[in-house]
Amino acid sequence: MVVSEAVKPPARGAPRGNNLDDVRRNNLSAVLTLVHTRGAVSRAVLTRETGLNRSTIGALVAELVSLDLVYEADPDTTNQVGRPSPVIMPSQRTVALAVNPELDSVTIGLVALGGNVVKRVRYDTLRIPSVEEVVNIVGAVVAGMRDQLDHEYNTVGLGLAVPGLVRASDGLVNLAPHLGWHQEPVSQMLQDALGLPVYAANDAAVGATAESMFGAGKGMKDMIYLNGGASGIGGGVVIDGHLMTGSSGYAGELGHTLVNSQGVACHCGSYGCLETEVSRGPLLAALGLAPNQGDELEQALIDQYADPAATDPAVAEVVDRQLGFLAVALKNAVNLFNPQLIVLGGFLGTLYEVAPERLQSTVVRSAMMGPREAVQITRAALGRDLLVVGASQLAFAQLLADPARYGHSVAV
Repeated sequence: MVVSEAVKPPARGAPRGNNLDDVRRNNLSAVLTLVHTRGAVSRAVLTRETGLNRSTIGALVAELVSLDLVYEADPDTTNQVGRPSPVIMPSQRTVALAVNPELDSVTIGLVALGGNVVKRVRYDTLRIPSVEEVVNIVGAVVAGMRDQLDHEYNTVGLGLAVPGLVRASDGLVNLAPHLGWHQEPVSQMLQDALGLPVYAANDAAVGATAESMFGAGKGMKDMIYLNGGASGIGGGVVIDGHLMTGSSGYAGELGHTLVNSQGVACHCGSYGCLETEVSRGPLLAALGLAPNQGDELEQALIDQYADPAATDPAVAEVVDRQLGFLAVALKNAVNLFNPQLIVLGGFLGTLYEVAPERLQSTVVRSAMMGPREAVQITRAALGRDLLVVGASQLAFAQLLADPARYGHSVAV
């Protein structure tokens, strides 16, 4: 099962259902979603944003407090005039697990409401992990956290971010070529092993969700996220605040757009795809780094460009070539989707860091006159926490849609 939309705060005027239960459920969802995405919201802001009256907001907040989903804190009264409004904060006791398998590791995260990463564990593997190995690794890490999860937290589920094609209807990994996975029911296997609901999606799609909700794209309605990692390049497109998924959940494969008609063969069956022409391997090799030293890539590249006159020509050649092809892909994306913002993550963010003005100017110069006028390019803001934050939102989306069903009542 996969959640396919980025969560966004409701429009003014809380949604209404067909009966009192629907009204209450939708209003609880509206309030909790605002608290979750903003981190700290006053009752006055909740009243203004939802269009509900103060007494209704008070009753909804009280119910969310009783469910241990939010808590009230005293506001900062510094330089404040008039009676302060209590601040509503997301509970740090309500959490979701997050998992991201990669070529050389499996990362497991514990994320609280509000996008706060409580714990992040990277388990390095000696080889590309199989589905069974990922399930065993996650099971062992979660077993080590079991006492804490059972006594300190209310765990709503697990979100799985996979570098591949994930079917929206049931979370089946149709194809994760770099992992060597094909038609793998990894979501169901994790659910059986852990006894928790599991929700899966493409890793770049959940990265887009995370940056849209908590990172560089917060507040942006139209955004493109493009990530480069050990498993290639993936993308996510947010249109009018919603993640575009396509009919089966496979939308956003910007890594397989044509950037070089004379390019090399790609595993997808085509030639000259973005992820074959722009990849992490040649950058690591040019810098003298091993394939498992991806975490050291950024600092090594920044050191190379600290003095442009002293930059190794071999490094400069690889960087220039990859920036050129990346600009072609971004130009095409601008023409297709007319975004406000393009966010670059992983080693693509590192390439941007080396020459931000060059990438921005090249894309603006080559894109069509209309779409190019407002677009900005930046790098992802969430760093190494990006995918665990994004994956956790797959599980939190269920809670946000129906807080009373998933909340954990506490004595008040």
